[in-house]
Amino acid sequence: MGDTCRTPNVEPSLQATKPPSPSKRPVNLSLDAQLVERAKALGMNVSGTVEALLAAEVERVYWQRWNDDNREAIAHYNARVAREGLPLVRHRSFARGVSDEA
Repeated sequence: MGDTCRTPNVEPSLQATKPPSPSKRPVNLSLDAQLVERAKALGMNVSGTVEALLAAEVERVYWQRWNDDNREAIAHYNARVAREGLPLVRHRSFARGVSDEA
């Protein structure tokens, strides 16, 4: 049988041409050649590393834009809480007397 690793129920001739996962797609990136070589020498998975860093940056930019887009509403809400207190605080059954009057 040999030392080849095979995917169950996949013909060996189709393994090399198997398309990527439906949730992934191939892209072309231009990266510093020396940096890529150093990463490979360290045994790093360049694709996985780039994907993880891109996911973190997308998340950061999303929330930064959300905060920018909602800055006015947040300021109005915070002003209302400062003026009127937290909504429904009188129904709270914990931390009475700590910071709010019952």
